[in-house]
Amino acid sequence: MARKTDVPSPYYGEPCKFDPNFRGPVQKRSCTDVVCCIIFVIVILGYIVLGTVAWIHGDPRKVIYLTDSHGQFCGQQNTPNANKAILFHFNMLKCASPAVLINLQCPTTQLCVSKCPDRFSTLLDARNTKTWDYYKQFCKPGFEIGSKSVADVIRDEDCPSMIVPSRPFLQRCFPDFISRNGNLTVANQTFFKDGDNKQRSINDLKEAAKGTNTAPREFWTDIAGGIANLLNAKEVGMKIFEDYANSWIWILIGLVITMVVSLIFILLLRFTAGILLWLIIVGVIIAVGYGIWHCYWEYSSLKGKPGSVATITDIGFHADFSIYLQRSQTWLIFMILLSVIEAVIVIMLVFLRLRLRVAIALLKEGSKAISYIMSTLFYPVITFFLLAICISYWAVIAVFLASSGSAVYKVTPADDHCMYANLTCNPETFSNTNITKVCPGSQCMFAFYGGESLYHRYILVLHLCNLFAFLWLVNFTIALGQCTLAGAFASYYWALKKPNDIPACPLYSSFSRAIRYHTGSLAFGSLILAVVQMVRIVLEYLDHKLKGCHNAPARFFLCCLKCCFWCLEHFIKFINRNAYIMIAIYGKNFCTSSKDAFFLLMRNVVRVAVLDKVTDFLLFLGKLLISGSVGVLAFFFFSRKIPFFQEEVPSLNYFWVPLVTVVFGSYMIAHGFFNVYAMCVDTLFLCFCEDLERNDGSSSRPYYMSPGLHKILRKGEESAKTYASS
Repeated sequence: MARKTDVPSPYYGEPCKFDPNFRGPVQKRSCTDVVCCIIFVIVILGYIVLGTVAWIHGDPRKVIYLTDSHGQFCGQQNTPNANKAILFHFNMLKCASPAVLINLQCPTTQLCVSKCPDRFSTLLDARNTKTWDYYKQFCKPGFEIGSKSVADVIRDEDCPSMIVPSRPFLQRCFPDFISRNGNLTVANQTFFKDGDNKQRSINDLKEAAKGTNTAPREFWTDIAGGIANLLNAKEVGMKIFEDYANSWIWILIGLVITMVVSLIFILLLRFTAGILLWLIIVGVIIAVGYGIWHCYWEYSSLKGKPGSVATITDIGFHADFSIYLQRSQTWLIFMILLSVIEAVIVIMLVFLRLRLRVAIALLKEGSKAISYIMSTLFYPVITFFLLAICISYWAVIAVFLASSGSAVYKVTPADDHCMYANLTCNPETFSNTNITKVCPGSQCMFAFYGGESLYHRYILVLHLCNLFAFLWLVNFTIALGQCTLAGAFASYYWALKKPNDIPACPLYSSFSRAIRYHTGSLAFGSLILAVVQMVRIVLEYLDHKLKGCHNAPARFFLCCLKCCFWCLEHFIKFINRNAYIMIAIYGKNFCTSSKDAFFLLMRNVVRVAVLDKVTDFLLFLGKLLISGSVGVLAFFFFSRKIPFFQEEVPSLNYFWVPLVTVVFGSYMIAHGFFNVYAMCVDTLFLCFCEDLERNDGSSSRPYYMSPGLHKILRKGEESAKTYASS
């Protein structure tokens, strides 16, 4: 016995009635959600006031200029450091500590110096030689070498344990280390002189670490380890920087190619949608299948070779990824991942085959709409510009809020077990307190700018207001773009004779209607989403604070809340997106539009669950194809496997640096183009569902959909009914 599909349910409202006067987006409309519009304007004015207050209380110098551990500016007139414009860190490795994110200050002593050290010396060598006159300029002002033992000096960070030849970079002293053929070079020299004109090399430090020197073993071990870590970090960072400097023009060329390919791809969909989309599907399956075979071949060839089997812990982390490709486990992992992806794609295609032709027809209709309204492809530039303004304004306010007030100092312990860690302190009286006895080696260091005034007491509240206003404005900008595009594409769909009945400048008309009449409705939907996102941020902050907590029920409850609000955010985004489409067409308020869109989708729940998701899946495959194709082209280019361009390829340390950049940038560009396409498809899909309810295809009530889409739809519905029969 056959059962009917897509039967309207009385719980989801009545189907749309036929209206002979309906010709697409309503022209005569009134302002909606005026109260929310007024609140939104007040918030924007308050946001401007907040920016003004932050500008008045903030000090730009605190953002632009460097400060030492006591909060004093480096290189500023009328300050003790007027002639010292460079910042010197006692132990720069500590700047990678997570404590930087808490205190916004590197947990090591920092001094303003006139120039970086140009020689190598250790505290042990300097304290007994004439080098001390040079060495002491990198110690705390007023420190005398005979007042403490070496261990106490290093513990209290009165002086650095060593100084090495350095160069200023971004007004900071960075060690001038370079590794060439496995040998350490300092200032382009394999051997260098210390303060006593003695020849030094990395082997001297290694021998010292073995105890051949009179210095404590731990002292030399720290020095050798510190140099090795600094060398590795600086070497990798400099090589990556050099790769970007040498290949940036080719990266831009790759991104421009992506833009051209994405534009051509969307235009080709109009004429060859069926063939092109089937080629995408088959191409992705073949490409993933080839990847599986290649991984298996590499795995088989490496499996029997000695040294090819090693765990990650055995080989560690290497910037040169070719080391991992020499391990059989790497290819085995790749093969398993690709096999899972292939299986998922094939299973989805098998179960969605009945709706695939309808989805392809809908995508072809979207290509026609975009080809008639080409300006929609460039609207994301406006969205990007508005988002850039929002982000810049938020960042400036956040920086000025953080730089307002006087210097606040906090206790920085030598280890993680000090009970006074991160408590406020006074650097002038800190040495006389009990903290130095309870926590040896702790220091009172500059943390941030604040104060005890009423303004500074509520500085956290102002930061939260800044964040919330930022989220609201960003969501409003995205909502404005969605409503504008929806109105333009709806004008195309509801034109009975295309393209003659399409109104002039549909994108501009839709943008004008959205701004003039529906700012309140867009602000309402954006407000709901901003509140949920704000709650998610607070939950993430609480989760970060509770990471060291052993209260399992609290952690579980917090995890459940995070999951629920993640689902709620995505559900609201889905509802808002469809509500904006209804607002663009009918001009009703947000709540009514949300209800109408939800009921319309629920009356066509089978099509929503299957047809709409099939189009999303096909668009995702298109983005993968474009970014993957450009990535393959970039791989062959940067690996010098294209004969005609071998001499044009720049010299690179790691060819994966520009390759990953091109692939990621290509995917984001393709995602931007296809976002317009996805909005077009969603709008046409909603109009398509209404068209089926309003009209019956007769001469008096003709369908607005194209004849080809109607023909394929009828075949798809007959196949669906046959498949659902029992």
